[in-house]
Amino acid sequence: MKGAYLPSSSEVVSLYKRENIPLMRLFEPEPEVLEALKGSGIKVALGIRNEDVPYLANDVNMAIVWVNNNVVPYAKDVNFGWITLGNEMVPGDGSELIPQAMNNILSGLNGVGLTGIKVSTVVSSAVLGETYPPSAGDFTSEARGPMTGIIEWLVGTDNPILFNVYPYFAYMASPDEIPLGFALFDTDQPIIDGEYKYYSLFEAMVDAFYAALEKNGGRKLTLVVSETGWPTAGNEPHASKMKQTGTPRRPADILDIFLFAMFNEDEKPPGVEQHWGIHYANMDPVYTLTF
Repeated sequence: MKGAYLPSSSEVVSLYKRENIPLMRLFEPEPEVLEALKGSGIKVALGIRNEDVPYLANDVNMAIVWVNNNVVPYAKDVNFGWITLGNEMVPGDGSELIPQAMNNILSGLNGVGLTGIKVSTVVSSAVLGETYPPSAGDFTSEARGPMTGIIEWLVGTDNPILFNVYPYFAYMASPDEIPLGFALFDTDQPIIDGEYKYYSLFEAMVDAFYAALEKNGGRKLTLVVSETGWPTAGNEPHASKMKQTGTPRRPADILDIFLFAMFNEDEKPPGVEQHWGIHYANMDPVYTLTF
C-alpha cells in the first residue's frame, strides 16, 4: 500500500472482521500482517513476487524454503486459500517459468502436509486479444504459449486461475464504443451474444476470459477474480454494485471476488490511482458496501 497514515495490521484485520470481509489478498508475505491474521478466519491469497518466480522455478529446494519460511509458521492459525506465483506476468519475460514454479511450491506444500492450499498465478485482461462478443474471447499470440502451459498445469492439479478484471480501464480505452451504463452496472438494455444476455461490462469481460480458457484447454478451470474495482474520485461508487454471482456463460460458478483496494492510497500518482479504496486511511467507508 502506498499511503500515509494507514492503519496498523491489527487495526486492518479488526476492520475486516467488523465488516465481515471474508477475503484478503497479500501481494507478498508480510509477517506483521500474517501475525495479525492468526485466528481471524479470513481467507488469504498469499502472493509471490514476480522477480522471485524464476528462482523458485529453477530450484525446488528454494521453493521448499519459501514455504517453510512464509507459510508453515502461520498455517495452523491463518486460513490460507491460495498461493499465487506472480502478478500479471503474462505475457512477458519469465512467464514460461510459472508452471514449474507452481509445481515446486506445490511440492513444498505437499511435503509438509498442507494439501488444502490452492496454487496458481494471477493474469490480467492483457492476455486477451479478442474480447467482443464475449464468446469470441481468445488469447493474444504472445500470451497463448505461456497460458497454454499454465492452463495445462492448473487443470492437471485441480487448481483455479486468478484473473484481474477492470471494467473502468476497458471503458476508458473505448468510451465511444462502450455504453456508460453498461460499464457501470446500470442498464436495462443487454448486449446479446447468442444465447447469453449481458447487463454489465464486468460479466462480459469475465466471460470473454472463460471463452479464451475453453478454446485453449481450460474448460474445466474454475476462476477467482483477484482484482476488480472502480475509482471513486469524481465517480459514483460503482464497485458497490458487484455481486458474488455467476456469469451468463457459467451461472452456477459463484465467483470469489477481491475488490481493489481496501484503502485509498494518497502516495500514488495524482488522479484516479489514489482513489480505488473502499475506505479512507482513517478507516471510514468511502461508500456503503455489504459483504
